[in-house]
Amino acid sequence: MPLNLLSVSRSFLKCLKSFHHNPQRGFSSGSASLSSVSLKGRSCLTLKDFSSDEIKRLLWVSGDLKHQIKHEKQYLPLLQGKAIAMIFEKRSTRTRMSTETGFALLGGHPCFLTSQDIHLGVNESCTDTARVLSGLCNIVLARVYNHATLEELDREASIPIINGLSDLYHPIQILADFLTLQEHYGYLSGLTVSWIGDGNNVLHSFMMTAAKLGVHLKVATPKGYEPDKNVIEEAQKLSKQHGTQLVLTSDPMEAAHGSNVLVTDTWVSMGQEEEKKRRLKDFQGYQITMQTGNVAKPDWTFLHCLPRKMEEVDDQVFYSSRSLVFPEAENRKWTIMGLMVSLLTDYTPQISMPKF
Repeated sequence: MPLNLLSVSRSFLKCLKSFHHNPQRGFSSGSASLSSVSLKGRSCLTLKDFSSDEIKRLLWVSGDLKHQIKHEKQYLPLLQGKAIAMIFEKRSTRTRMSTETGFALLGGHPCFLTSQDIHLGVNESCTDTARVLSGLCNIVLARVYNHATLEELDREASIPIINGLSDLYHPIQILADFLTLQEHYGYLSGLTVSWIGDGNNVLHSFMMTAAKLGVHLKVATPKGYEPDKNVIEEAQKLSKQHGTQLVLTSDPMEAAHGSNVLVTDTWVSMGQEEEKKRRLKDFQGYQITMQTGNVAKPDWTFLHCLPRKMEEVDDQVFYSSRSLVFPEAENRKWTIMGLMVSLLTDYTPQISMPKF
């Protein structure tokens, strides 16, 4: 590599927000291998089904679209003439807005469908719905209660299905989280992410993804709120395969110690309202505060997929310069766009591959 390019590459690592401001800097030489990765026609129910290179390709495309559209003000009608069916059994702000506006921005037509609009699995079976939608649109994003619903849709549909959230996984959230961290730190491999909270669908997706990106994962959950056993077993295999650290504990401070990133989520998800009183009691001591951050690394940051409640993280952290929650929320849009473009087209990123 010429000396001038080597110098640019080194300077990239020192710039916290280099990917936002100059995404041509600091890129590795693995572009050729990722350029050959194709996801066209695939579904995305869980990142468990995606390889390290495939996840990196999704992040690369997402960052590229963000640069071309947001920063270069280009119009890229990559999905012109295409339609997406957005099935929402559970309400949402970020998932709906990111998908609906993102698909439209790419020239496509989004169709928003709630349980009042269609009767998925009630008046019409999932099988019939999947087959009907396969003839009416090009892709489906479904935000559902039961992961089995997504699996049935995927079995019966002839078009890609995207998991917009299920009780088991939330893959589109994790893509946004890792794009946010990549932008902030300039790299991913070697970072340590600490999850402090419930063993839920967001954590499950972290566990299926982190090791593939070279990210160490430390998890603190109260006893009785641990992640799914099958997910733990798979995450342990991935950690061993990719040479990363996976720590499971019930001590929030142990999880936070030496971490780059502190992450939490709601303690009471939709459908768990009757458990709220008990859950709040069981999660005492799990609120993320500046005291939690005192045992993390000096460059620690904070993520939360929102909506946030005060018991999960205090204002001092949530609204601090360490908090990346609002860039994280915006990146829901760019990563869902990157995913939809990757599943529906052969688009090749215009910017060089970022350092992972």
